[in-house]
Amino acid sequence: MSARILVVDDILPNVKVLEAKLSAEYFDVITAFDGAGALERALSDSPDVILLDVMMPGMDGFETCRRLREDPRTRHIPVVMVTALTDVSDRVRGLEAGADDFLSKPINDLALFARVRSLVRLKALTDELRARQATAGAGMLDDLGGEEELAGARILVVDSQERRAQRVADQLGQAGHVTEILLEAGEALKRGQAEPSPDLAIVNIDLGGQDGLRLCAQLRSQEATRQLPLLLVLDETDLPRLAKGLELGISDYLIEPIDRNELRARVRTQIRRRRYYDRLRGLLDRTVSMAYTDSLTGAYNRRYLKAHLERKLMEMADSEKPVSIMLLDLDCFKEVNDAFGHDAGDAVLQEVARRIGNSVRGFDMLARYGGEEFVVIMPDTEPEQAFAVAERLRRLIAEKRFSVPDREEGLTVTFSAGVATATDPMETGEELLKRADVALYEAKEAGRDRVLAAASPDETGRAGPRYAGGRLGRS
Repeated sequence: MSARILVVDDILPNVKVLEAKLSAEYFDVITAFDGAGALERALSDSPDVILLDVMMPGMDGFETCRRLREDPRTRHIPVVMVTALTDVSDRVRGLEAGADDFLSKPINDLALFARVRSLVRLKALTDELRARQATAGAGMLDDLGGEEELAGARILVVDSQERRAQRVADQLGQAGHVTEILLEAGEALKRGQAEPSPDLAIVNIDLGGQDGLRLCAQLRSQEATRQLPLLLVLDETDLPRLAKGLELGISDYLIEPIDRNELRARVRTQIRRRRYYDRLRGLLDRTVSMAYTDSLTGAYNRRYLKAHLERKLMEMADSEKPVSIMLLDLDCFKEVNDAFGHDAGDAVLQEVARRIGNSVRGFDMLARYGGEEFVVIMPDTEPEQAFAVAERLRRLIAEKRFSVPDREEGLTVTFSAGVATATDPMETGEELLKRADVALYEAKEAGRDRVLAAASPDETGRAGPRYAGGRLGRS
């Protein structure tokens, strides 16, 4: 996933070094040399992450971060403070100003890239929810919530050393949170699925012979805990593993010995973000469920699909990130309705939507286009990536039978799909869907149960025969 990074530092060599490192990793880098310039570029260029130096003349990094957070237009841009300061009080001051993290100079490249990619994923998810909210006409929810909304959070403390976990729990209890200590990874996995759902999990990387990172990966892979904030606790000797943790999706981290004020500040940041996400998700769900979802499958409907696709294509003018779609049609679906009845057909459609919805990214969007046709919108996705996703979904549907009423052995279901990618913001949603539809038609003509990439708008011929899989017989 590419991203636009704003690097802010008053020392030119520092800017050039970071610019070179990030550009080598295919990030789009823009720069500013003081706090005022950072505020201007944040508004004009909409970066995905801001790397902000602390020690700058005039407006320092703390004040710059505070002003970014006060402006609704820049409030949701992740900020990483880059500093030579190592005192815990400075980190707490930055967190209270709204920073998402600190990187100490000299910067470790692995930590830098991992942290930036982690924050880019977080912003992409928030941006996608906000875009869907705007598409649905639900108004914009910009307030992150006050301190009164943060009390009483349900926090899991996962640590094999009970005394160490109890110290963390006591400090959080004094801040008004409800904590639960879990000594084993298996207990944490079970508790994550139970009600009431937790607001945050604090996981020690050392779980007494069990790997805390593996637990974080498992929590991220389960639907109920996929968006649960994860705060990893580790000591200085475990820092080389931090980059892997960020790649797995941890939200933040603490270095032992844990400072009480830093613990509270980082927990407060994660809880505020979780509560904002829940409010945004709830508002969107209530609005969309009434007018923009398909009543049978729960996927978005055609009306919402077209509005959202146009919005994503318009965003390309600023982001310069491609938008890919997959248009799929279930093969020989009429036979299911004719042979087994419409109840069976409805069950198949519901299960198709469930499998696909659970297997795409949080900021991808699934919609029912009509009948047995579905569309997946994949922002910031190159053609090769989109084709790979479509092929993975094709196998996901074809290789596991579908349970339907009054048929014990189940049904084998396949689909054909066309994949198209827009790189030109002048291309309309209708044009993009048309290209995908032509590729879908060709996939059907070629024998079904396959994916075909659409031709680019400027190509005179069709795309090459990028087929996948063979025809699977319907039982």
